[in-house]
Amino acid sequence: MFRLSRRQKIKLMNFYPPYLGAGIRVKHISADFLRAEIEMKLRWWNKNLVGTHFGGSLMSMSDPFYMLLLVQNLGRDYIVWDKASSIKFKKPGTGKVTCVFEITSEFVDQIKTDVAELGKKDYVLPLTITNEEGEIICELEKTVYVRKK
Repeated sequence: MFRLSRRQKIKLMNFYPPYLGAGIRVKHISADFLRAEIEMKLRWWNKNLVGTHFGGSLMSMSDPFYMLLLVQNLGRDYIVWDKASSIKFKKPGTGKVTCVFEITSEFVDQIKTDVAELGKKDYVLPLTITNEEGEIICELEKTVYVRKK
């Protein structure tokens, strides 16, 4: 089995049909896979009835990047799944919107400790999507499940 580089993974994700169709673009993933920045511009094909970002596309921006960052940092000995998501809309999304995912190496170490003690654990991770002015247009919570293989 061949391994893809970080750059190849980003390119491949940008051509993933659900993201391509929604106009979602992976702007950046750090070399250590601790941070990812995702963006979506408002286009005619991702507008809702009132001319703002379609809620489903905003939700799609949040999937599956925490899982990706954790899989890359925890390694092959762990199973990581997106288990649940919730979204609270704060204001209409127009223009370009951005979602930044960040984890720390300390958090990764904490997961390893928790899973070693408990066998498995769910983590609820907060997330925001902001507009070009930096205003929060929606708040999300992602529940990620982790266990050892």
